[in-house]
Amino acid sequence: MEVMLWSALVLGGLGIVAAFVLYIVARFFRVDEDERVAVIEELLPGANCGACGRSGCHDFAQACVNATSLEGLCCPGAGAEVMARIADIVGLTAVSSDPQVAVIKCAGSCDKRAVVAGYSGVRRCSVVALTGAGPESCSYGCLGCGDCVDVCPFGAMEMDSATGLPVVIEQKCVGCGKCVEACPRGIVEVRSRGRKNLRVWVACSNRSKGAVARKDCKVACIGCGLCVKACPFDAVTISDSLAHVDPAKCRLCRKCVAVCPSGAIQTANFPVPIKSLN
Repeated sequence: MEVMLWSALVLGGLGIVAAFVLYIVARFFRVDEDERVAVIEELLPGANCGACGRSGCHDFAQACVNATSLEGLCCPGAGAEVMARIADIVGLTAVSSDPQVAVIKCAGSCDKRAVVAGYSGVRRCSVVALTGAGPESCSYGCLGCGDCVDVCPFGAMEMDSATGLPVVIEQKCVGCGKCVEACPRGIVEVRSRGRKNLRVWVACSNRSKGAVARKDCKVACIGCGLCVKACPFDAVTISDSLAHVDPAKCRLCRKCVAVCPSGAIQTANFPVPIKSLN
């Protein structure tokens, strides 16, 4: 009994000493955080998506408060209006940024690609990709399991059951790039929203040569170069048998769309169909 009592007294004493030491350390090393950090964090989406290049919204708020310039500090999910309010809070000049949006570089819907193998395992793109080519003929195309949809912190993507492809809900998309990181085949690209929200891009990732690519998918880019010749602004290039439209050079004339024999080049938000222009 006496041993138990002494043990309790010793442990209790050690606990009191430890608590006192922790109290002193906490008081000595306490860092008072600028109250503006909390105010800015309240304005942010709270998704901690990392699109700003920081570890999270709190880290971004601290960076804004400690910054001497907001150059390079931008939260895509907050928008220009919120960034202007943050600039007022920290007494700096707001820096404009180019709004971004995700696009899908694959138009190989269920009816465009043949199924060449069966798969009954875990329905995750990251897992299916480990099996090699995947169940469909194109080894570069979308695997259709929706990893990109699952990781989007803004609910800006959904799977189209008819095509088996992901769809970007551009009204919600902030261009955070989480979907890009999640796609094992790299078919998601974050690019400029474009003037008046108009965009032209190559909806294909197949780097096989023409005949092989076309056999893989009916709407694959075949690297023919007609789009390159048609573009008067040098906005289209071909690398590894795959065309790419540079959003910085593209003037949205859509001449590349008109000459593409496979329909691999897609557009967004144009009021007039390309066929009406011919």
